[in-house]
Amino acid sequence: MYNKEYTPERISELKPNEIFVFGSNLAGAHGGGAAYIAYHRFGAIWGQGVGLQGQSYAIPTMQGGVETIQPYVDEFVKFASLHPEYKFLVTRIGCGIAGFSSFEIAPLFVEAIDLDNVILPEDFVKVIQS
Repeated sequence: MYNKEYTPERISELKPNEIFVFGSNLAGAHGGGAAYIAYHRFGAIWGQGVGLQGQSYAIPTMQGGVETIQPYVDEFVKFASLHPEYKFLVTRIGCGIAGFSSFEIAPLFVEAIDLDNVILPEDFVKVIQS
């Protein structure tokens, strides 16, 4: 049972231990949506489309169907489980420019729901728990 906070709709600042988790593209061209915010505010690196960078963590969502996103989410979940010193604020990755719905993306995070240091969007939690 998910009994913690949800990722805020808008994130404009982070505490030192917080990581902004956003949807990216493999080329690391952070030109729009949450990727733009990650690049301009939270240390995302232009040209790096995957993983930890500054106070952000990129999960590629633009390379194909949902099945192509799952390995990157799995990699993120493993990373988060190995780094309890960080609090990961997962945005609605894939649900903006990439064009997926919460019903398609949320199930990818089922393994993350019980991690104390991973905060999910409310709609992702509702889909997972339904």
